[in-house]
Amino acid sequence: MGFIDDSKRNISTVEQETAVLVGLITPQQNEAKAAEYLDELEFLAETAGAETVKRFTQRCDAPNSTSYVGKGKLEEIVDYVENNQVSLVVFDDDLSPKQIAFIQKATQVKVLDRTTLILNIFAKRAQTANAKMQVELAQYQYLLPRLTGMWTHLERQRGGIGMRGPGETQIETDRRIIKTKISLLKQRLADWDKQKVIQRKNRGKLTRIALVGYTNVGKSTLMNVLSKSDVFAENKLFATLDTTVRKVVIENLPFLLSDTVGFIRKLPTHLVESFKTTLDEVRDSDILVHVVDISHPQFEEQVEVVNRTLQEVCDAAGKEMIMVFNKIDQFTYVPKDEDDLTPRRRENIPLDELQETWMARMAGNCVFISAKQGINIDALKQMLYDKARIVHTQRFPYNDFLFQRYDDLTTD
Repeated sequence: MGFIDDSKRNISTVEQETAVLVGLITPQQNEAKAAEYLDELEFLAETAGAETVKRFTQRCDAPNSTSYVGKGKLEEIVDYVENNQVSLVVFDDDLSPKQIAFIQKATQVKVLDRTTLILNIFAKRAQTANAKMQVELAQYQYLLPRLTGMWTHLERQRGGIGMRGPGETQIETDRRIIKTKISLLKQRLADWDKQKVIQRKNRGKLTRIALVGYTNVGKSTLMNVLSKSDVFAENKLFATLDTTVRKVVIENLPFLLSDTVGFIRKLPTHLVESFKTTLDEVRDSDILVHVVDISHPQFEEQVEVVNRTLQEVCDAAGKEMIMVFNKIDQFTYVPKDEDDLTPRRRENIPLDELQETWMARMAGNCVFISAKQGINIDALKQMLYDKARIVHTQRFPYNDFLFQRYDDLTTD
């Protein structure tokens, strides 16, 4: 499990590993939902640098407390791993230390759960000192309750008087080391947060707009289009961990636009809370731009995940929100057979019908675009201008005359 050191590894030097994925079909998670989660898990594995060669699913009421899957399914996984030189087994749910130890002993290869895989991606993606500290804190917080039954390769404190009590076990030493590191990281992040608060105050009273959304929906690409900057964007999960803030001017109106870390399903809240300083941009924003990948089959569930996370950890209730449905150039439509009596799915609903539905639901506060192809960007800019102008004129009422005069000049 020694993922702490992964933050020091260079992703370009890591050889690609082969992985098998394991998920469950339960009364709470049907076969279709399990397949969706494994699709996302495969994308996570690919982002981390692993090639998925096989998937295993099992139908059961609940995970086995020792082996996660049943005895027969575990033997099937072990046989496949041995015969196909697989180096990694990834499970779609969190595993207990007992489960990890048992499965690792049976398979003789590395065993990861979903959260550990995400943490490894975080560690590889983190570029700034702030992001690296936040990732390290999330790793230690995840590791602390899982020390029992595990052997951890942590740094050892030097010997000395009072450094280690008589009869102290290895597990107690590791736990004390981790708690000390967590406290130190929290203090450093608190100091960093104070600096960020000062920076945000120094920005004045400019309108602040934050891009939020599920991971890999195109927030960074949209950021580049609107701000004419070069923020890193890639077709992989969690391409952005650091918040990027750019000044944007539309017509005569300046505002600050920030790009934030993306959310994902089955992400423990404490991992999101580790990125408190990053999410402060969301808390301090005047307007939220919720970017959605309209081409994704489960985009509505992704919308729910983001809204729920924003409500739980970002205190975003009551903020003005614009829904931006991105990637309309990748939207596919499959006409439904007239004889098919099954309920309609996203694939059977044409784009114009989705537009009408969401326009009515959002009272017009949504727009359909393609950031990559530049489709309908002017409509989005106009919406941002209208919303930002309302905030701006509330703060600077005397500027309203200038806006009106500017509008008169541009329409004449």
